[in-house]
Amino acid sequence: MTTPTEDSKWPRAAHWLKPFADEANIDVAVFGVCASQTSISPTGAHTTPDAIRGALLRYSTYSWAHDVDLNDLVARDFGNVFHPDSPQGEEETKHLAKQAASASQLSIALGGDNSVTFAAMAGSHELSKSGLITFDAHHDLRDGVSNGSPVRRLVEAGLRGTKIVQIGIHDFSNSPIYARLAKELGILVITRDQLRQQSPAQTWKQAVDFLGAVDAIHVDFDVDVCDRSVVPACPAAAPGGITADELRQYAFLAGQTKLVSTMDITEIDATIDSADQRTVRLAALLILEASTGVALRK
Repeated sequence: MTTPTEDSKWPRAAHWLKPFADEANIDVAVFGVCASQTSISPTGAHTTPDAIRGALLRYSTYSWAHDVDLNDLVARDFGNVFHPDSPQGEEETKHLAKQAASASQLSIALGGDNSVTFAAMAGSHELSKSGLITFDAHHDLRDGVSNGSPVRRLVEAGLRGTKIVQIGIHDFSNSPIYARLAKELGILVITRDQLRQQSPAQTWKQAVDFLGAVDAIHVDFDVDVCDRSVVPACPAAAPGGITADELRQYAFLAGQTKLVSTMDITEIDATIDSADQRTVRLAALLILEASTGVALRK
């Protein structure tokens, strides 16, 4: 697709996100984690961080609904971890996650498959004092090391099950054994069916209230929580997931919440996206929605 014509009066979000240059007082930090090798199914998710950055060229920095210009925020790109799938690469991801989180109000890890959630959260949080909110069709409590195991690995590393909320869990996308494990761990599961009965704002409040007293919250946006029609680049997305608009609302609410200091956007395979790039464009909008929330933090 062609790049839009430049207009000095139409600043692009891609130009707002500048390379990191050893600065402090950053509002929003972004870094890529090119994970794909431990995925349960073959994926080109390692190409996605740069694809999301490219999609930011399609958007401006202005939120009409909230009268916010993101150019008033300092946004920095900390680059990519190119080989995160090995133990050494995972440690590199943890280091970069800590650096980005320490320098900013909100840091956003761009996956890569969902395995990146483990290092993105473990590297930047004291797990025993933190909370996790996932937007995901799946529990991610599988055995082993893969994109199906980050929540289990976080629990084993010290995250309490009673400090985890999983929003959008789908019917027929999880086994009874892992569903039972989620219950045994004390995880709050808010199913797709429950989401039909309440607004995103009500669901978000329910999740934050459940977590209670924590020092910080990590939010995992596994984009396969959405309906397959709006995220064709998410191999595990199913018909009947949440809408793109709902996910955008959740990203804004997360950004607006002071306790949310880190998040990730995962499970997009940019190599199989539709010609209109609807999936990576949605991911780019999640960055912008979350950043708008940061701008409105009280």
